[in-house]
Amino acid sequence: MPKITPFLWFDTQAEEAANFYVSLFPNSRITSVTRYPKGAPRPEGMAMTVSFNLDGQDFTGLNGGPEYTLDNAVSFVIPTKDQAETDYYYDNLLKDGGREHACGWVQDRYGLAWQITPNRLMELLSGPDKVVAGRVMGAMMTMRKIDIAALDAAAAG
Repeated sequence: MPKITPFLWFDTQAEEAANFYVSLFPNSRITSVTRYPKGAPRPEGMAMTVSFNLDGQDFTGLNGGPEYTLDNAVSFVIPTKDQAETDYYYDNLLKDGGREHACGWVQDRYGLAWQITPNRLMELLSGPDKVVAGRVMGAMMTMRKIDIAALDAAAAG
């Protein structure tokens, strides 16, 4: 099967966004930048596409103009191992104009949506006890940033 690479449309911030993302995720880097040539529909020298890798996942950003915008219809899940990692991604993606949404979703300042999802949440929701899963789901639905200790408290009843 061919490798699938998410292709993200930005107005003018593809290179800035890629640099921001590679600063957040370990083992990440910009892999290539192509620039608009003279006579193109965007300013000469502006990044046209920016290819980058976030901890093993390839992405490409395009500076295509304001015709399309990113929204929550597509999001990327960041599974986190503990509260510290949950806080790190959640707080950093909110910086400088990001927006909180319900249930661990964050839309960063570029409009890209992320789901910061602790592994513990998924363990509790997929466990064999449906009553526990229901309590955990109810607790999660009241949260913005996921609080693992509150999920465990809900699970315990």
